[in-house]
Amino acid sequence: MTTETISSRLVRPGSAAPPALGALGLFTVLLAAALPLIDFFIVNVALPTIGRDLHASEAVLELVVAGYGVAYAVLLVLGGRLGDLFGRRRFFLGGMAAFGLTSLACGLAPGAWTLVAARVAQGASAAAMLPQVLATIQAATSGPRRARAMGLYGATAGLSMVAGQILGGVLVAADVWGTGWRSVFLVNVPVVIAGLLLAARAVPETRSQHPEPVDGPGTVLLAAALLALLVPLTEGRAAHWPLWTWLSMAAFPLVAGVFWAVERRADRLGRTPLVPPSLFRLVSLRRGLLLIMPFSIGFSGFMFVIAVALQRGAGLGPVPAGLALAPMAVVFFFVSLAGPRLVARYGTRVVTAGALIQTVGVGLLALAAWRSWPHLGLVELLPGAAVAGAGQALQLPVIFRIVLSEVPAARAGVGSGVMVTTQQSSLALGVATLGTLFLSLAQGLGMRDALVTTLLVQLAGVVLTGLLSLRLPRTIG
Repeated sequence: MTTETISSRLVRPGSAAPPALGALGLFTVLLAAALPLIDFFIVNVALPTIGRDLHASEAVLELVVAGYGVAYAVLLVLGGRLGDLFGRRRFFLGGMAAFGLTSLACGLAPGAWTLVAARVAQGASAAAMLPQVLATIQAATSGPRRARAMGLYGATAGLSMVAGQILGGVLVAADVWGTGWRSVFLVNVPVVIAGLLLAARAVPETRSQHPEPVDGPGTVLLAAALLALLVPLTEGRAAHWPLWTWLSMAAFPLVAGVFWAVERRADRLGRTPLVPPSLFRLVSLRRGLLLIMPFSIGFSGFMFVIAVALQRGAGLGPVPAGLALAPMAVVFFFVSLAGPRLVARYGTRVVTAGALIQTVGVGLLALAAWRSWPHLGLVELLPGAAVAGAGQALQLPVIFRIVLSEVPAARAGVGSGVMVTTQQSSLALGVATLGTLFLSLAQGLGMRDALVTTLLVQLAGVVLTGLLSLRLPRTIG
């Protein structure tokens, strides 16, 4: 079946011209896109302080991270569908307001379990807000403006993941008005207030011309499948791998298979599944998602592992540990700005080049860890972090553009929900798998050898991304 045929099945064009997303509106939605990703990483360097202040065990601290990530991943596709149904601007405003309130609840949490509950609610709020960002870009831009907006979205996403860790270290050490770790959550409140004021003025309302009802069975089954995989992986090591973790992981492929069968049946019967299988006939979406997984697993795993290694192993405080990644953030930002011009000239070969460059960067990081441990900091990590940041900047923004390049505007919500769910689930998997590998190896091999081994595993993932990129179409629609 051709792309044109698929697109005709996925969209029924409306009569009204779509509203335009201006520069201020684009800035506003990109600001909102940064918040959930910053909050996924900002707690990495704050966890030791949170544990001491709230007398929280390691298992509970992992729930502070996992509770947010799992709720976020589980509800993203539903958030995209509801935005298509009720209006993306409306859901964007509601999700952003809820994100501000739940951030306030995190910052004021009196105990560890209250913080876990607030983080789960914060993740759910992010899932209502973030899909509307990409859906609004897809529905309210076109041509070169859409390419530029998607490039800026990818740059924002990548920069936010690194900046979150740096910002977390600075805020914890600054101890603003005696708030300590609480400032990493409270800082969201004024940003959200500003974002709401800007959004009310500058973000246009868009929705599907033919709204589709929520797929109840699909929603429940997708949530069950993601929970069955992510919860045991994130909590298993701290809980010493009890029986329920193995049973849950064994159930994952069964629940995922049932979910896919239910969605295919709904699609064949002309209903509106939560994740339409016909979307996956779009070659760009299918191959782009395959690239997002190893990239995001490696990225989040590295960020978690380097934060633990620098603080627990190398003895750095939260500020030096965060600033050690500053070269990666700076280089990522500037290289990503050149991405659209490079893609226009060289097409998707930019992704392959980025993977090769990142391979060199991760190799330099592993070499620095091997030679300089335990004296590992900004200077020692600078060459590898800078090169790796350049390689990442040539991949992530372009991959996002590839995934959504053929998704029609009427399905922008569900398309962006599928993409961000894949990214977020992979981020959670990266922390769970590479983090578990690192912490387990550290007990037997020592921190240096565990760090080097984990970086070499990440290196294999980067190579896989490069090989998969060879199958991409040469140009982006």
